[in-house]
Amino acid sequence: MTHIVYVPIDATARSVGADDVAAAIAREAAARGEPVQIVRNGTRGLCWLEPLVEVVTPAGRVAYGPVDVADVASLFAADFLRGGAHPLAHGRTDDITWLKGQERLTFARVGLTDPLSLADYKEHGGLRGLRAALSAKTGSDIVEELVRSGLRGRGGAAFPAGIKWRTVAGAPGPQKYVCCNADEGDSGTFSDRMLMEGDPYVLLEGMTIAGLAVGADQGYIYLRSEYPDAERTLLAAIEAARAAGWLGRDVLGSGHAFDIELRRGAGAYICGEETAMLESLEGKRGMVRPKPPLPAISGLFGKPTVINNVITLASVPIILDRGAQFYADYGMGRSRGTLPFQLAGNIKRGGLVEKAFGLTLRELVYDYGGGTASGRPVRAVQVGGPLGPYLPESKFDVPLDYEVFAAAGGMIGHGGLVVFDDTVDMALMARYAMEFCAIESCGKCTPCRIGSTRGVEVIDRIRNNERRGPNLALLRDLCDTMTHGSLCAMGGLTPAPVLSALEHFPEDFQR
Repeated sequence: MTHIVYVPIDATARSVGADDVAAAIAREAAARGEPVQIVRNGTRGLCWLEPLVEVVTPAGRVAYGPVDVADVASLFAADFLRGGAHPLAHGRTDDITWLKGQERLTFARVGLTDPLSLADYKEHGGLRGLRAALSAKTGSDIVEELVRSGLRGRGGAAFPAGIKWRTVAGAPGPQKYVCCNADEGDSGTFSDRMLMEGDPYVLLEGMTIAGLAVGADQGYIYLRSEYPDAERTLLAAIEAARAAGWLGRDVLGSGHAFDIELRRGAGAYICGEETAMLESLEGKRGMVRPKPPLPAISGLFGKPTVINNVITLASVPIILDRGAQFYADYGMGRSRGTLPFQLAGNIKRGGLVEKAFGLTLRELVYDYGGGTASGRPVRAVQVGGPLGPYLPESKFDVPLDYEVFAAAGGMIGHGGLVVFDDTVDMALMARYAMEFCAIESCGKCTPCRIGSTRGVEVIDRIRNNERRGPNLALLRDLCDTMTHGSLCAMGGLTPAPVLSALEHFPEDFQR
């Protein structure tokens, strides 16, 4: 009997030795005469337990972790290939509390399958959404199904995806494009990377459905340059999908053409903004375009273009497969479906949690994250990337719904959380926000380009006790100018972490 052992190939697991662990398991199995098949899967999202090794047993998959090379011999001695007891054992993977409480829709396959296996993908529900789109729906039907689902852009802006697709579908012109924004640069975010490395075909399927919906025959994935593992996986997946007839001139024998090309970014944070991304895709310097015209009307090469991020497009297949109402039944208010929340920073149990909208920061930080890694009290959580506000514990019980959370002064954004304990200096964090903007600004508009540099200088004067009162007033005026005068959200949102630090942690500006 050949034992099947899963060892993640995700970049998180590899960074803590998963490749060496997989090699050590293969060597030890050979030495003991145990036939073993090692499958390199995506991560389940329990990053604090990586490398998390799973073994297939009659009772289901049993998890062990975090496994080091030095642990491999003792695992074999404990008969882990048959689910034996060991200090690193966590029982059946499906019974781990972290996973049992989630609603995994977009990440349903991640961690379960070999990311590049076409057979695994189909066996676990892959292509059902695309086949439904091809066999039973016109482009207009697909768009309206997406509208009814309530899916909103998961990249941060939360614009209704179906409305964007409807605009592109109705725009005149024979040539249209689908662009996937995979330039995931926000601090504390890694869901795009995890999905691209752990289930790349769901992204390709979602993009193909988008092409059918709006009448586009070409798609582009604009990938963050710091994601070499995701790049290798996506390139292999695109080639395999082409060879299998899922992409190309005749998608699944339907007569519809759609193909995908991967383009690597050059490391500019601003290219996460959709129009700067388009400039970069066209071979130009990544700088923000004024709007209008909207990219849905005049986007890539001046043609109507669907632009969505990875999680948005990867959510489409399940909507077409299970129906709009199935997806809309998750969530609350106008925030429908699920979002993969990412826990990072000073946190005991970091990782990815996919939940329906409506849970709270307290549930994520304490129930899932276990509080701080340092063991000290949580002082602040930044949600929504480096331009998101810093929130004190008094905001931890506000439901994570786009409108409700925004009304409380928060921003969900891409779903990334960065946790800080009570040793953090919030004046320094406010300075960091301005410094980050100064470094990453494209330079197109004065409020962002100059305002961020002046912001660093003003905060330094405040921290040095130089005319504190007038400089605090000046800082607020500067933030107001950046908020209302910047061309895009880069400069427009930079004041959010600064003002939130001033509002909730004023004592840090008085030291």
